[in-house]
Amino acid sequence: MKISIQKTDNPKKKPDENNLGFGNNFTDHMFIMDYKEGKGWYDPRIVPYGPLEVLPSMSTFHYGQAVFEGMKAYKGPEGQILLFRPEENMKRLNNSNKRMCIPEIDMEFFLTAIKELVSLDSDWIPAASGTSLYIRPFIIATDPALKLKPSTSYKFIIILSPVGAYYPQGINPVDIYVETEYIRAAPGGTGFVKTSGNYAASMIAQANAAEKGFVQVLWLDGYEKKYVQEVGSMNVFFKIDGEVITPELDGSILPGITRDSVIELIKSWNIPVHERKITIEEVYQAYDDSRLEEVFGTGTAAVISPVGGLYWKGKKIEINQGKIGELSAQIYENITGIQTGNKEDLFDWIIEI
Repeated sequence: MKISIQKTDNPKKKPDENNLGFGNNFTDHMFIMDYKEGKGWYDPRIVPYGPLEVLPSMSTFHYGQAVFEGMKAYKGPEGQILLFRPEENMKRLNNSNKRMCIPEIDMEFFLTAIKELVSLDSDWIPAASGTSLYIRPFIIATDPALKLKPSTSYKFIIILSPVGAYYPQGINPVDIYVETEYIRAAPGGTGFVKTSGNYAASMIAQANAAEKGFVQVLWLDGYEKKYVQEVGSMNVFFKIDGEVITPELDGSILPGITRDSVIELIKSWNIPVHERKITIEEVYQAYDDSRLEEVFGTGTAAVISPVGGLYWKGKKIEINQGKIGELSAQIYENITGIQTGNKEDLFDWIIEI
């Protein structure tokens, strides 16, 4: 399929690269492609960024049949445009599609669409330290009907946003509240896919934690509420006695691309890393025994987010004196260095546009 391109007649003013925040500004153009049962995906186009005309009966509004991804484009030291492991995002989007009864996207065409859109709006890619161009592909169900069933029509859309640090604290450690009332997901559910409803359901716990002065929530399992799962929108890692532990993918945890990259990187340094179940009691016991060295989250938006403190059942523990750990800093430096072309890519993670 050929992508038609309609350029904007009214380019927007670029935001200040040193004051971007996260997801507040959007580029001049967006990609759209439609799907109809019996016809497949059709009419791929790049058009000026703007409102969508949809009906109030559109099924996504009522039943939440929607999936999305998060990716980034970076400006390299010689001005080249770099993507970090986009094929993994494509695989994960199609896994989400399968779970949510949404037709899959051809991966080669998906990459072509991203390249075309990012190339057209390449002057929006910020160059300041710690910045990037966030890429948000998403699919929404568009049937104008209220019957509860998989939609027969969809829109696949990609929008772009120049971004800075996800958290105002940047790479500085954050305090995390361990959630004991609400759950994020359970095996057999949708915890392993990036579907909109997962994030809507998590907001009440996030809001409650924010009221208590915490930046994020650490989720526990949905059955016994004792096994660690994720930190907010990130995977989580613990460094205990020189070894790194991250919860295993049990069907209720999102298989993060940054998570996978961190595991590969740590293994290349010959540091023991284990994917297994870990209880919150084990984490606190390791702290009491002076064996808990570091805790950090990983995700596309923040890359690495060190945890300075955990609060669980009335007991707050301070990790590494509230400072970023040596391993966390090393991981952040290496992954962001590879992403921006400032460090050698030994893993073939980078695709240049």
